Amino acid sequence: MHEPAHLNEVLVFLIAAVCVVPLFRWARSSSVLGYLAAGLLLGPSALGLVKDPESVLFLAELGVIFLLFTIGLELSIERLKLLRRYVFGLGAAQVGLTGLLIGAVAYALGQPVPAALVIGSGLALSSTAFVIQMLVERGEMASRFGRVAFAILLFQDLAIVPLLALLPLISAPDASLLEALGLAAIKAVAVVFAALVIGRRVLRPLYRVIAASRLQELFVAVTLLVVLGSGWIMALGGISMALGAFLAGLLLAETEYRHQVEADIRPFKGLLLGLFFMSVGMAIDLSLVIGEWQIVLLGLVVLLLTKSVITTLLCLAWRLPRDVCLRVGPVLSQGGEFGFVLFGGALILGLLEREVGQLLLAVIALSMAATPGMGWLGARLSRLATPRPGIGLAGLKEETEDTSEHVIIAGFGRVGQTVARVLSTCGVPYIALDLDHARVTRGRREGLPLYYGDATRVDVLEAVGVERARAAVITVDRAAEASRTVEALHRRMPELPILVRSHDLRHAHKLEEAGAQAVVPETVEASLQLGGILLSAVGVGADDVTRVMSDFREDNYALLEDLDGSAAKGGAAAAGGPGQDKKE
Repeated sequence: MHEPAHLNEVLVFLIAAVCVVPLFRWARSSSVLGYLAAGLLLGPSALGLVKDPESVLFLAELGVIFLLFTIGLELSIERLKLLRRYVFGLGAAQVGLTGLLIGAVAYALGQPVPAALVIGSGLALSSTAFVIQMLVERGEMASRFGRVAFAILLFQDLAIVPLLALLPLISAPDASLLEALGLAAIKAVAVVFAALVIGRRVLRPLYRVIAASRLQELFVAVTLLVVLGSGWIMALGGISMALGAFLAGLLLAETEYRHQVEADIRPFKGLLLGLFFMSVGMAIDLSLVIGEWQIVLLGLVVLLLTKSVITTLLCLAWRLPRDVCLRVGPVLSQGGEFGFVLFGGALILGLLEREVGQLLLAVIALSMAATPGMGWLGARLSRLATPRPGIGLAGLKEETEDTSEHVIIAGFGRVGQTVARVLSTCGVPYIALDLDHARVTRGRREGLPLYYGDATRVDVLEAVGVERARAAVITVDRAAEASRTVEALHRRMPELPILVRSHDLRHAHKLEEAGAQAVVPETVEASLQLGGILLSAVGVGADDVTRVMSDFREDNYALLEDLDGSAAKGGAAAAGGPGQDKKE
């Protein structure tokens, strides 16, 4: 039987990914490092199991294409508006200053101007995949530190668009650097403009028709066609296919189908991007890196310290709290996946010497492995600079002035903390208030947006931006305090959705009268959930259990209220005639 070309190499790649990557995930490390290690193991520097690394190069390049598509898909105009001060201010300053300093050092060490520009730009970028994963796992995406780090990473993701467009321009013979930079900027602006125009006029009607057909496989096929087709069109025009994929993501980011598209594309992106990192690992010359280990180690230390110091100082210049600055700097000190993309392209185009490129790839990989340690160091330094719980109204207002579309949580006990974790997991910002000094101190040390304050006071609500909030959740234990908080919020912002936890139905009615939009009686809801589990345990079908629970929750637990009222009346009757109970 005829053996399909390159099938052996593909199978070896998949087996290595299945065996090696889970070990890194089990060790709580990034899957990116797992793919790099798998590629290094397969490459000519180690076992040499893959005889023809070029056989999967095209699939590896598709991984970069899908990554840029996903980034474009996540860039909504609303998200950019919320974080514009940090994205286009702090993020631009971080990339520009870091790239300029590292590029100047590379030039002083003998690298030509184009190579120095690529080195500075590539090392200025951090690992979006690594840092975001770490923030989500630790529940810190909604903290101020998490939002600032995300904003800087967002600009870095945007910056890769003109940087990739710049590579073929500066690699051309007799290329003018200023002219190349101008052309790259023009192409980037043209890409964004085309996305805004075409996305609203073409893709939305197309996806509306496809969605109406209710054929899932057709929906996925159209998405793949949009990604690869836009890349192919860009390639015909002399622009990178990756930029075309980024354009396709922007096209779909403004439509109501972005979440379904993202879910459909995730398996393709994950697998193909893994192949890309494995190909990078295979390209690393282990003998060269070991032979020059002093240079690699020096480059690693210099990169981590330089980026940490520059980013921390820039955060201070943006008047961010010291504890936030000391966390953002170290956590963004590593090189990133786009450094691999940029240096890989530069090696292919001859902009970087092979030895220099190999050492740079090794430095980035090691810096990514050092990220958890740098994050721990930043957290330790941040605790030393953590402000006192009572920072005053002026300090509270200053720390929260950049937050908008957030949720205010009044009370940070067990219920409030659970709500905060749920919000953070979904990337929804929140600001929590509590009157327990010890609890606030612990939360502040962990980098949570938790402040000492009384949510019943109008001036405190104004300090945390109640007029910019999208909702409020009241989780305090004491019924009277909960009622006062609802009244204060409703009086200050009548249209603000207020959700409250109550102890029982009687308290729930009082909260609704005070202005709460939704009230969850804690004891009643716990009883209902217990009843639902009991019904399942005795063999009642899942559909019947759901229907019964919905009936009891309908009209604010009206059925349970009747039972409660009947019980109350029966209790009163019993109190008036004890002999009747005895007769029964």
